Amino acid sequence: MSGQNRVAINTGAGSGIGRSASLKLAEQGIRVVLVDYDAQLGAESLSLVKESGGEGIFVQADVSKNAEVEKYVATAIETYGSIDVFFNNAGVLGAPALLADQTEEMFDWIISVNLKGVFLGLKHVVKIMEQQQSGVIVNTSSAAGIESCPHLGVYSASKHGVVGLTRTAAVEYGPKGIRINAICPGGVLTNMTKGMEMNNPEQNGPSRRPATPDEIANVVRFLVSDEASYMNGAIIPVDGGLTS
Repeated sequence: MSGQNRVAINTGAGSGIGRSASLKLAEQGIRVVLVDYDAQLGAESLSLVKESGGEGIFVQADVSKNAEVEKYVATAIETYGSIDVFFNNAGVLGAPALLADQTEEMFDWIISVNLKGVFLGLKHVVKIMEQQQSGVIVNTSSAAGIESCPHLGVYSASKHGVVGLTRTAAVEYGPKGIRINAICPGGVLTNMTKGMEMNNPEQNGPSRRPATPDEIANVVRFLVSDEASYMNGAIIPVDGGLTS
């Protein structure tokens, strides 16, 4: 996909996979609308994009709030006039716990960000892409979205939900010129996973190591390119063989 005149929205852009994806899309000449709840981290990502020669803006938003999702979508249209790529990536991990020990408050928070946030992003972005009769969306699920994940059951449930939304949306909107796929990363060295045993070989499958954010972002860059033009509704493990 040529980046000329293309516009991408990227949620969770303040760090980790979201920051890496922002930089890689900007390298392609795509103008990026960076979205994050943390204004400082988002501003830092935008600075990195501009330092690399890219163009973009930052919008502070809580992806679990309908009005704030409407805001970042409207800002993208007001600023650049289209939304050609949507990396629907923002997510939280939550505190590890057995299901019976997990709090209702933690459940509500994880589901609201990871599942409701993806739903709201899809809801508002596909309306724009439907009018354009074109667009590419990549949702971030997880290896925990295609298998069990002890002590992170609510997170796993939210990411299974992202898989379901992706498959349904791909069928509903594929005929309208919109491709929608999901990536399922395994362990990745990010702020979200800080403090976890990321170098435990048993948690990383045959690769015996966690991924870097760039390794995941490289897959996102491919999926939004014309080289992936026949991929729609795909649920793609990017986990070093963990779920094989």
